[in-house]
Amino acid sequence: MNDSAPKPEAPGALDFVAALRGAAPYIHAHNGRVFVIAFGGEAALRQDFERLIYDIALLHSLGVRLVLVHGVRPQIEAELAARKIKPQFAGDLRITDGTAMECVKAAIGRLRMDIEARLSTGLASTPMGGARLRVAGGNWVTARPVGVRNGIDHQLTGEVRRIDIATIREVLAQDRIALLSPIGYSPTGEIFNLRAGEVAQAVATGLGADKLIFVLNSDPDNWKLADETGDAGQLPLGEAERLLAAKSDTLQLSAEDRALLQSAMAAGRGGVKRVHLIGADPHGALLRELYTRDGCGLMFYSDENYEAVREASIEDVGGILALIKPLEDAGILVPRSREQLELEISFFDVMVRDGTVIACSALFPFPQNQIGEFSCVAVHPDYRNSGRASALLLRAEESARKLGLKKLFSLTTHTPHWFLEHGFVQAVIEDLPMQKQRIYNYQRKSIVLVKEL
Repeated sequence: MNDSAPKPEAPGALDFVAALRGAAPYIHAHNGRVFVIAFGGEAALRQDFERLIYDIALLHSLGVRLVLVHGVRPQIEAELAARKIKPQFAGDLRITDGTAMECVKAAIGRLRMDIEARLSTGLASTPMGGARLRVAGGNWVTARPVGVRNGIDHQLTGEVRRIDIATIREVLAQDRIALLSPIGYSPTGEIFNLRAGEVAQAVATGLGADKLIFVLNSDPDNWKLADETGDAGQLPLGEAERLLAAKSDTLQLSAEDRALLQSAMAAGRGGVKRVHLIGADPHGALLRELYTRDGCGLMFYSDENYEAVREASIEDVGGILALIKPLEDAGILVPRSREQLELEISFFDVMVRDGTVIACSALFPFPQNQIGEFSCVAVHPDYRNSGRASALLLRAEESARKLGLKKLFSLTTHTPHWFLEHGFVQAVIEDLPMQKQRIYNYQRKSIVLVKEL
């Protein structure tokens, strides 16, 4: 037997390595960031709730600074039923009298201890082995009564007045997980029953959290919220609000989910740049949403730079090379060395999504001929057929006009129909600038296409 012969790969080994490498940019990007994660009391009733806890523990181990906010609605309902007390609501907002408040206290105390116990697990046979998480909580939420609305006194149902952000920051700096329950206190010593989503929204806004994540009972992937946009996973906040308003009657959401969704919108308007909605499924939705390029839920973003087209810089060279290398290997693009690309980088535009180059193009002007070459057009496979190449062409046309150019030309061997569909017409080699004619590769037999501007 030849000991030097390569050993066969274990089944799934390459998939594991590829997945880990694919997650690496997000591991680096999320390290040290502040995430607020909110989940309703329904999530805690699921048989697989511990898996969510395991994933939260893993986030902490990967360097994410975590604030957890839990809901408690079904637990309160169970306490009321056990005491034979009829729940009272005005719309979907609970009316909390003194008797109901005793049920709120009991439900929150029991659930909070259960969450803390699960976060304290350290058995080597579980994903929590060696985690050694430290959890902190306190009277960080100051509240006030909702008061009388539409003639109904909501009594001890309250709303957030102020969050002790400074203390929460101290907790996070000590590498602890901050755990908040949906209750608040008044300066006069009263206790108020709050909505978990409102608490999460206020904390995320106050901290300037990098992400606010809501774990819902329903699966946002099934909402079909933005199929017509071509990018159902990520939406600008304004577009998300429009679509949600249009589909509000058809979305079968629980009262808890609807309240969390309203808080998500408010958080985006309040300055939280990324708000994520995921379902509480047993297949690691939280990790997939945060550590894969397109996730598995919905993300609303208020920052304009989540996906942007801009001039390329020297820092984009690696991303462009990774994008065009498969096309060069397939003979679709003419190979470029790193040195050549670095010299030409000022002629390139890139489309960047969450820090990753997903499309690129170049415009090489020939001012003496009043013509420019539109070339090196590449779009990542995951984002093709979504209008991104067209957007790069429009940008190139605008840039060409500013340079005083009258025409664009392109050379292609594989995609002439795309150019024809975008206003180019087939031309001949003699229509090219003389500098380009001299270096035309007759072996490639590239089709010449020209567009009037």
